Amino acid sequence: MQEQNDEVRRRVREFLEANQNLNPYGIRAEVADGIVVLTGIVDTLADKEKLATAVAGLPGVREIRNNISISTDGAVTDAEVLEEVMEELAAEPGIDLKRIGARVIGGRVFLCGRAESEAEEKAARKAAARARGVREVHSRVEIGPPDSPFTLEEIFHSQVRNDHETSAR
Repeated sequence: MQEQNDEVRRRVREFLEANQNLNPYGIRAEVADGIVVLTGIVDTLADKEKLATAVAGLPGVREIRNNISISTDGAVTDAEVLEEVMEELAAEPGIDLKRIGARVIGGRVFLCGRAESEAEEKAARKAAARARGVREVHSRVEIGPPDSPFTLEEIFHSQVRNDHETSAR
């Protein structure tokens, strides 16, 4: 078993060293019984998720425990996080901001509204995760035909009702 752990540890270390964009983050990995525990600091939730997915795909990795922290260069308010989330959503060509909105509470993003497809909803989650200061993304976006979009008032009210929800989709 020790040889297998050593092999997985070597693969993970080589992966981390080969990805130059990870060097400033100081990402570390501990391996035991095929379980990789990642630690370190990254800038965004998207970076954290992308790294865990890549390491999980390495041969011999049975499980990932993603203990990577998300950090910014200083305190970021929810209003600033929301601004960046909206910029990321607007930059994504497949997302219609007339039908999908967001609210931020303590770095947690709550997406709401209606998407035409699961792909649009997924794109919204990924876009929100790219914003600085986002710790979690929770989607309450409904999938439905474009002929029945939410109004801005309905989006606002659904955001208010979801302020304290914690389960992610």
